[in-house]
Amino acid sequence: MARPKKPTELKKRQGTYRSSRANKNEPTPEILIPDPPDHLEGDSLKEWDRITPILYKNGLISELDTAELAAYCCCFARWREAERHIKENGLTEITSNGNIIQSPYVGIANTAMKQMHQFLCQFGMTPASRASVIKETQEDPNNPLLEFLRTS
Repeated sequence: MARPKKPTELKKRQGTYRSSRANKNEPTPEILIPDPPDHLEGDSLKEWDRITPILYKNGLISELDTAELAAYCCCFARWREAERHIKENGLTEITSNGNIIQSPYVGIANTAMKQMHQFLCQFGMTPASRASVIKETQEDPNNPLLEFLRTS
């Protein structure tokens, strides 16, 4: 399976953007925080409210990202629910035959974590994907060093 393409904005921030390879017709949606979908509630809605301002601040969210971000938030809520169950009931269960088996909630938590990681990579929100993002900085126009460098 081919590696998914990165949006131009993420390539620019990572310093890997090449105009010769750029998609000239790539949509450039307005950066905004979309309203959360109606089906989000509880932990998934809390995660939406936590992560959307971070994505907005970094210019990585638009209305087009609603479904992808909602899916991430649902995985997050599923992971939290599974982790709560594991905390209360442990990692193992005893079957009707008296055998000790791994709790199904361990598998649910692990699957949700993998899915969350994939979604977070798409938004440049993991340590590895973030390490290659170049943060835009605002120059201080009154900085004497910058003024010196401009006139030199």
